[in-house]
Amino acid sequence: MTSSTAHETAHRSGPTAQTQSSTNGVAFPAGFLWGAATASFQIEGATTADGRGVSIWDTFSATPGKTLNGDTGDPATDHYYRYADDIALMKRLGLGAYRFSIAWPRIQPDGKGKINQAGIDFYDRLVDTLLENGIEPWPTLYHWDLPQPLEDDGGWPARDTASRFADYAAVVYAALGDRITNWATLNEPWCSAFLGYALGAHAPGRQEPASSVAAVHHLLLGHGLAARVMREHAAQSGYELNLGLVHNQTVVRPHTDAHADVEAARRIDGLRNRLFTGPLLHGAYPEDVVADLAGITDFSFVRDGDLHEINQVGKLDMLGINFYNPSWVAGSAEGIPASALEDGENSHGGPTPWVGAEDVVFVHHGFPQTAMGWEIDATGLSDVLLRLAEEAPGLPLYVTENGAAFDDEVDQNDGAVHDTERVSYLNTHLRAAHSVIESGVPLHGYFAWSLMDNFEWAWGYSKRFGIVHVDYETQQRTVKDSGWWYSEVIRSGGIPDTSDIPGRP
Repeated sequence: MTSSTAHETAHRSGPTAQTQSSTNGVAFPAGFLWGAATASFQIEGATTADGRGVSIWDTFSATPGKTLNGDTGDPATDHYYRYADDIALMKRLGLGAYRFSIAWPRIQPDGKGKINQAGIDFYDRLVDTLLENGIEPWPTLYHWDLPQPLEDDGGWPARDTASRFADYAAVVYAALGDRITNWATLNEPWCSAFLGYALGAHAPGRQEPASSVAAVHHLLLGHGLAARVMREHAAQSGYELNLGLVHNQTVVRPHTDAHADVEAARRIDGLRNRLFTGPLLHGAYPEDVVADLAGITDFSFVRDGDLHEINQVGKLDMLGINFYNPSWVAGSAEGIPASALEDGENSHGGPTPWVGAEDVVFVHHGFPQTAMGWEIDATGLSDVLLRLAEEAPGLPLYVTENGAAFDDEVDQNDGAVHDTERVSYLNTHLRAAHSVIESGVPLHGYFAWSLMDNFEWAWGYSKRFGIVHVDYETQQRTVKDSGWWYSEVIRSGGIPDTSDIPGRP
């Protein structure tokens, strides 16, 4: 699609969702950063182009039965070739920042050793085009696409992978650090470790509880080692570096106030949240979580100096939070209707990401659900941000992903996508974000997930999170009503009057 076609589609669809500029008193602070996010494997395509190596997601998605309909990451949304048009669309929407990830196999096809200059050249072009359009690049070094040769050598459960990650970080930072200030090392290490190595629903598809906990540590160690080399390079070069990590923290609530449910919430909170924030923010794994996992692992993979590397060398300049939904948990399924149990969350036995907490069940609480089956309750976002602000006073926070999947369709009458449910979702969560800023939380920016519909991992192309619709047959982009609504939020610096929001409850 040419740039002119992108602009024509944007202009044609825009008026369907334009709102008043009134912010109804809900105005964000001056300088608040507004962006949108994507990930390399989900959008780039071109998986064999220009020397790119094979990632674990290439292997996983090519394995029969691993992804819905056998979908793979090629061509995804063809962003590798259409990036200039996509950036023109970002500018049209008014984005101040674009969070993307860098594909490790494009930079180092084998995960180590030889550098693929064509891969670096692509990100050079991407970054330069963003800057030319007044959009701040926010790269993430690792968003799950580990080079397959490193997985063949053991993957993240192997300590050497952390060292290889630091080598890769040094290469990327040397190439791009002169133009980029804000960096994240990892995206959602919980997913990498537990969905990839315990549940097996994500690449590489292993179901090894002990390996999954080792992967947690080596991911965090990789963060610290990468921080070391990046900060050394920044100091030598005089570059400004603002370094963070992106964590998918959530709020875990007990189904009732019964002791078993409260204890279940403690255990799941430990696995989902504190197993990561403990080392990152406090330099130690929580004692209760280590005890909970005693039957799984003895943590012998933690060596002297590791926690210093994670907590002090890898000290966070900022923390990115990806939030989608809260969770309610119970100590058992006894007395809970089967219809209220969350599918796939320990409700039916079998492999689970919740190692050491296999008896805990996840319970729906009657809130509206997205197409993913995730309940919508924006108070979860405010709870997460308030907790982190208390736990790490003064640490700058960013909502680096927030969004929802719905069954979007292009209206055959006007060619628009009237995704009123997503508008409502974004509205309530932005209001939650605004409320914590007023409470003194140092929240400095928000990135909608996702800029465009894309490859949704094991769900293939069946789930649409974008504020821009993608026709996967033609690759045509159409801004959804949510995209125009968000554009108005950015333009006005606040939230439009709720009376003008499509799909208002």
